[in-house]
Amino acid sequence: MTETRKPWHGVLVATALPFNDDLSVDYDAFAEHVRFLANAGCQGVAPNGSLGEYQTLSEEERARVIRTAVEASPEGFTVMAGVGAYGGLQTRKWAEQAAEAGAGALMLLPPNSYRANEEEVVEHYRLAADAGLPVVAYNNPIDTKVDLTPKLIARLHGEGLIVGVKEFSGDVRRAYEIKELAPDVDLLIGTDDTVVEMGLAGAVGWVAGYPNAIPESTLELYRLSTSGDVADLERAREIYRDLHSLLRWDSKTEFVQAIKLSMDIVGLRGGACRPPRGPLSPAVRDAVVRDTETALGKGYK
Repeated sequence: MTETRKPWHGVLVATALPFNDDLSVDYDAFAEHVRFLANAGCQGVAPNGSLGEYQTLSEEERARVIRTAVEASPEGFTVMAGVGAYGGLQTRKWAEQAAEAGAGALMLLPPNSYRANEEEVVEHYRLAADAGLPVVAYNNPIDTKVDLTPKLIARLHGEGLIVGVKEFSGDVRRAYEIKELAPDVDLLIGTDDTVVEMGLAGAVGWVAGYPNAIPESTLELYRLSTSGDVADLERAREIYRDLHSLLRWDSKTEFVQAIKLSMDIVGLRGGACRPPRGPLSPAVRDAVVRDTETALGKGYK
């Protein structure tokens, strides 16, 4: 008997959000993109994350993005709603809204309005967990200035507040310490340029950026990296070596613009970002174009 996939397992794409020429949200194009990712074989989407420019959305837009994703999703396809907010009460509101809309899980940054202490972080996750959906913590100490250390992750999991962690610190060594302290917590790959390393460390999911543009090859990379079959690693390394210069853009400051540009190049709907994110500099744009076209030239899609 095949074990049922948990909603937060597999490749969950941190969706980019398309805008119209006036920078209003193009919900029809977003729904089409969700369906495209589902048809490509991805296991779900994680809207209203950093790549989805959630900080620039109005309350009405943010709620409608989640509803649109749920409505566009086929049966068994996960919507893991990003519910990060400056305040805990706002996070609880977004968690409740996601549950009401039919999302299957939540993705939550720690409070990021200032450097919160441990008790404040725990309470923040408690407010989200009250909505009743599984919560995946999102550790991004670079941007939030709050570090979900392995010890704190173990506490959050031990208190039943999270089921897993999207690890974006870039330090793969943490994966082993997290599993030592909390063996049952699920590891999710948080940076596109650590897929193989985190797969070897036992990751069961990937909150992914570049499947927005090249889902087929990135899905294969994830499968090979997490299969547990040593024979798969040789092919995984070949793909990784070919794609790594492109995947690295996911960890850079310009990651939203870069991934949207790659989407444009492959014929998908990327487009502009909302301020304060502006156009890429000519040098960076040329580099993203080069890395994308190199990957396409090797047959990746």
